[in-house]
Amino acid sequence: TESFNALLRCLCERSHVTAANSAFNAKKGKIAFDSCTYNVMISGWSKLGEVEEMEKVLKEMVESGFGPNCLSFSYLIEGLGRAGRVSDSVEIFDNMKQKGCVPDANVYNAMICNFMFARDFDESVRYYRRMIDEECEPDLETYSKLVSGLIKGRKVADALEIYEEMLSRGIVPTTGLVTSFLKPLCSYGPPHAAMVIYQKARKAGCKISESAYKLLLKRLSGFGKCGMLLNVWDEMQECGYLSDVEVYEYIVDGLCNIGHLENAVLVMEEAMRKGFCPNRLVYSRISNKLMASNKTELAYKLFRKIKEARVKENARRFWRRNGWHF
Repeated sequence: TESFNALLRCLCERSHVTAANSAFNAKKGKIAFDSCTYNVMISGWSKLGEVEEMEKVLKEMVESGFGPNCLSFSYLIEGLGRAGRVSDSVEIFDNMKQKGCVPDANVYNAMICNFMFARDFDESVRYYRRMIDEECEPDLETYSKLVSGLIKGRKVADALEIYEEMLSRGIVPTTGLVTSFLKPLCSYGPPHAAMVIYQKARKAGCKISESAYKLLLKRLSGFGKCGMLLNVWDEMQECGYLSDVEVYEYIVDGLCNIGHLENAVLVMEEAMRKGFCPNRLVYSRISNKLMASNKTELAYKLFRKIKEARVKENARRFWRRNGWHF
């Protein structure tokens, strides 16, 4: 039974629910099913929002002598939400205690997720507060759904409040989760909220990914927050990440935006010494600003170095195109 459950779980996780259902029907009566078998099938149909199929499996589960548990209800609620039947999911949630099943974190997470999909953010937060009042401990998934949903809905102040509550409860976000929070935050508005997420995660001991650092550098560069930009760059290097051409371009852009042209030239020269050739847009921006500031000699020296770097870059591309790797 355990091996069969693992097979069904693998098929359902990869959305091959029809194949899982065929195997389930073929082995009916030949293998002793347990509550886990039925729950796996309900979870598979739940992902597709197939309410009729879920109810059919649930009926078979009860007929086989297995009462639905919190996991069964969480899948049923989630499936109803995916089918757009949020009011029905609320009804099932409200009737759970009458059926002798006290909602756990999985059930509350499903309710929070449903209201996030429906873009009813206030109701999602209300269920989170209700969860705490009922002394049901929120888990990482609870906070992941809440914070991600609020950020995507541009409810940044609420997202930061929930994020701080998560950390105060000792729940540390994963590296990937922090990156998923920063990605939408770095696509709109000033970088303040993204910096709060980053700094608090770092303080809590969470490892920050290279892509998260790049998102921050790009956003800080665009807003000309040069002090923060250089601090984040230093912290990125302290974590052992090497700077590539993208990183150097963000630093040069940020320095140009606040008029620190000499420092921008020094960073660009460092990039070229490491074998990187910044793109034409970045070079033309710094060159134009140098000319406008009457720093003609510095602009000419940079032009000579860029010209030499481009020759080397073109040669490298030619070698690679011909399969020569040096």
